[in-house]
Amino acid sequence: MTPVSAGDEIDCYRIESLVAHGGMASIFRAVDMRDGRTVAIKVPHPEAECDPVFFDRFQREIAIGRKLDHPGAVKTLNNGDGSRLYMVMEWVDGRLLRQVMAVEGRFPVERSLRIALGICQALDHIHNKGVVHRDLKPENILLDAGDGIKIIDFGIAYTAAARRLTFGKLSQLMGSPDYISPEQVKGKRGDARSDVYALGVMLYEMVTGRAPFTGSNPFQVINDRVVNHPVPPREINPEIPPQVQEIIYRALEREPANRYGNAQEFARDLAHPDEVTVRERPELRDWRTRRSPRARNLLSYVMLALVPVLVLSLLLIVARRG
Repeated sequence: MTPVSAGDEIDCYRIESLVAHGGMASIFRAVDMRDGRTVAIKVPHPEAECDPVFFDRFQREIAIGRKLDHPGAVKTLNNGDGSRLYMVMEWVDGRLLRQVMAVEGRFPVERSLRIALGICQALDHIHNKGVVHRDLKPENILLDAGDGIKIIDFGIAYTAAARRLTFGKLSQLMGSPDYISPEQVKGKRGDARSDVYALGVMLYEMVTGRAPFTGSNPFQVINDRVVNHPVPPREINPEIPPQVQEIIYRALEREPANRYGNAQEFARDLAHPDEVTVRERPELRDWRTRRSPRARNLLSYVMLALVPVLVLSLLLIVARRG
């Protein structure tokens, strides 16, 4: 397949402009020539379209998008049977949460809770459909002028019927180190509580203006998450109520069993923070105790050394299943 550019036509859609260019696909603004409606079209790059693993993942993304029907999740409008592989989605006017955060810095607490609540309500619908997003981050949240949210990009989401190991699993680990949950770091596929964790990271970031875990490379960020506690949000922004800090800690529990069990529980506390009981937490006392840089770097090097092994294992699994 040839690359797509402005002025091209794909079936009944006329491409107007490039919106985003990623490693495996590009998103375009387009017009449905049947009714003049503006839509977004995601088109794989030609080399990716020939990859059977990516093809399977892209078809799954289309199927997942067709299952969802909530104002907080982007709607998929086609069923994947066009003249080439592409996905048609509703066009949403807005800005990425990441762009808004970059311009405005940390948000007021009330606004942060309102945005997080909107995301939670959409997640509740998504999870009830048997879908886990797995790559929730500010780059995948659109905000409209009134702070209404829209979750986008279900490229590495999974359903219960999905294969356990795919290339998407590796790209997720490598692509979003700030938001990946501890259980995913340990090689588990994760579940709805992994999305809850990612939203907890986003809430921390909205109210403090910084990510809870840091490092000079993705592996150090991941290592920091596994071995250290973040700076308590109230140490960074004293305007954060203790109850809101408690909500963040409940979402960021390392053990999934100690975390909010689902998005509905998380949403209930976000809607009524004054009713949240604040616990005595060792994280508030021990956060200054950090693993030594040498130990952290050693673990980083071990993880780097394991990457080729993981890649080879995934290729072997895919080859055997092919």
